[in-house]
Amino acid sequence: MDLTLTLKDTLPHDGTAGTLVGRASVPGNPGGPCVVLVKADGLYDLTARYPTLSALLNEKSPTEAAHQAGKTAKRICGLDEAVANSPSDHRTPDKPYLLAPADLQALKACGVTFVLSMLERVIEERAKGDPTAANGLRAAINSEIGGDLARVKPGSADAEKLKQALIQRGIWSQYLEVGIGPYAEVFTKSQPMSGVGTGADIGIHPESSWNNPEPEVVLAVNASGTIVGATLGNDVNLRDFEGRSALLLGRAKDNNASCALGPFIRLFDGTFALEDLRQLVITVRVDGPDQFVLDDSSSMAKISRDLTDLASQTLSKNHQYPDGFMLFCGTMFAPIKDRDAKGQGFTHKVGDIVTIATPKLGALTNRVKHCGDVAPWTFGTGALMANLAQRGLLR
Repeated sequence: MDLTLTLKDTLPHDGTAGTLVGRASVPGNPGGPCVVLVKADGLYDLTARYPTLSALLNEKSPTEAAHQAGKTAKRICGLDEAVANSPSDHRTPDKPYLLAPADLQALKACGVTFVLSMLERVIEERAKGDPTAANGLRAAINSEIGGDLARVKPGSADAEKLKQALIQRGIWSQYLEVGIGPYAEVFTKSQPMSGVGTGADIGIHPESSWNNPEPEVVLAVNASGTIVGATLGNDVNLRDFEGRSALLLGRAKDNNASCALGPFIRLFDGTFALEDLRQLVITVRVDGPDQFVLDDSSSMAKISRDLTDLASQTLSKNHQYPDGFMLFCGTMFAPIKDRDAKGQGFTHKVGDIVTIATPKLGALTNRVKHCGDVAPWTFGTGALMANLAQRGLLR
């Protein structure tokens, strides 16, 4: 299937009214990744003032800093040009295209923060990664504990009482421990510089036969732990690998091109605030080469832990991130719509086009391939530093 992008496909519903920042690959001699500010007439290069996006987000007021630097920034190209050139298969390297809006930041993620995904993790665990066993377990587990989970606040006295009751009933799980216990699940999704942007191919492991997209809100958090904005993410997941053993989480989560972010970070300003994030409705659509369509939506209002709690559990006096971090907040989706055969649920096929969208953040669109068929990740932190030095941008 052909993947094409337009501004309508990509921008928030209010266009460039908010403060949108990100990264773009810009040709030159030498060319390289640039930190960009989005304006109505195009992308503007902030790299002379902020060589990395991490540096911009660590400013006292990133929004003010971006607008101030934008006053004297050089226009790179029209926004429509960069968006149209971003899909991997018909990308022209000597023209600008969008990159993931993260560079030196750690790429972290939280899991089982929604009741639906919590239940699906328990189902995966009980099914031992076998999708044919999941359907039978789903109704029983939902019936037995679904209502219990929906009514408790993680870490509360009621949650502890429920835990003891579930232990007595023989259905406690490591996923319930992080789902309703005091400590959130926080893990490293991928490595700094390894995320892919909108239009890029995303990767699934060729040995996986049960996998899915995980549409998520991704917080942009600075070195002091302050949430300064957000973007969209796809925490591509292998359900069969993790279902066999939670110790395979790294294998299930961190593969070539398995972490997508974008299209831009929307910084907090007069048009967008933390409260907006708490109320976002996220949609996901999968268009398959077999004419299969998955279309769903859910609300961030259903999250079990507040966004500030997730950020503070990630960065604290016990764990620091001097370059800041991008934090996937957990998915409210666990696709179970049958695709190939009744009772087998959903799994990706090569060629699927996945679109994750919400009016305030725009849309992140990627196409699925096997990890080994996606261009390998070769431009890491060392390459970025060498490139910036060659361009005379390190001070």
